[in-house]
Amino acid sequence: MAHATTQTSAETIAQFDRYVIPNYRRYPVCLVRGEGSLVWDAEGRQYLDFFPGWGCNLLGHCPPRLVEAVREQVGQLIHVPNTWYMEAQGQFAQALSERSFGGQAFFCNSGAEANEAAIKLARVYGSAQGKYKIMTMEHGFHGRTYAALSATAQPKYHQGFEPMVPGFTYVAHNDLAAAEAAFDAETAAILIEPIQGEGGINLPADGYLEGLRALCDKHGALLMMDEVQTGLGRTGEWFAYQHYGFVPDVLTCAKALAGGIAAGVMLAKREVAAVLKPGMHASTFGGNPIACRAGLAAIETIEEEGLLVRGEAIGERFRTHFEQMRADRPDLVKDIRIRGVMIGLELTVDASTVVAESLNRQLLINATHGTVIRLLPALTISDQQVDEGCALLAEILSGLPAS
Repeated sequence: MAHATTQTSAETIAQFDRYVIPNYRRYPVCLVRGEGSLVWDAEGRQYLDFFPGWGCNLLGHCPPRLVEAVREQVGQLIHVPNTWYMEAQGQFAQALSERSFGGQAFFCNSGAEANEAAIKLARVYGSAQGKYKIMTMEHGFHGRTYAALSATAQPKYHQGFEPMVPGFTYVAHNDLAAAEAAFDAETAAILIEPIQGEGGINLPADGYLEGLRALCDKHGALLMMDEVQTGLGRTGEWFAYQHYGFVPDVLTCAKALAGGIAAGVMLAKREVAAVLKPGMHASTFGGNPIACRAGLAAIETIEEEGLLVRGEAIGERFRTHFEQMRADRPDLVKDIRIRGVMIGLELTVDASTVVAESLNRQLLINATHGTVIRLLPALTISDQQVDEGCALLAEILSGLPAS
């Protein structure tokens, strides 16, 4: 029997106030249904979603192939532990390996878990040479669990949780000389987002990632790509590193990995993965049949509908709109940073006011790093929806006072 919406938004909010820990800043809206790039609240209001699922819903809300795959799988097998073999997990691992660098997969449930696995892998891989330190970049973000949080070179996220896990070295982003200077005999790996997401959609400088690959080769360290936000087609390639002509040793992915179902993965070159022995790491729900069937359906959708190419076209459509906004309000629009459907619009003013006014107009967007409007639209969004949402944004910006 389908679950019917029986409460108003206000009633649900009151229930949360009493029973749910308030560790999230929530908008005063209760969403009850979604389709594509549209969602509806308990009162029936429709919203255009430019930030579906915090980047998890890369294919929009309730993509048909994925819905059917999950429904079928739930009727066959919901969960079994990883002490057994599962057909869907093997198939999903093969699909990801063939679309990346031919490595092996460890499955988990989130980006933080995937990065925890990568951190442990790097340490055990380097342990024979006394290597344990991991270099990360300022403004990066790697998750909320303790090692992933310690890897995140943003002190604001550490406040109240100190001391952090030791062994992380922070260096300036897009600065090869700083990375070279930070290497020492105990450096086991570099962990970096190919495009920084939470940090403000920060693109790598020309030659930067390739330079890090060369540094890791020189010093015998692993290069680990955190593709939690960029992976599975977000940037117009299956994985963002593929834009830059090198191969990492380890890759992590989550968010869009299973089209909105909780899933994470660490992919590692076979010779690197070999150091993880039975009992060294695990995830109870990792690689469960529902998530793996959803992931396979997501890959099928992207390929059958040509969505990698579509992602590039969507990004360019946003760029055209944003360039017009910059021409109209050069005092407000500072920078435009776009790679596929990973989109940043940096303002000269606090972006949270734009987010709030967009919500009033039933457009859902995000702000990060204070002044950056961050959009992670679905690959299935229509041109008309892009145009409608950008027209609303342009109208909101036109009404802001001069900075």
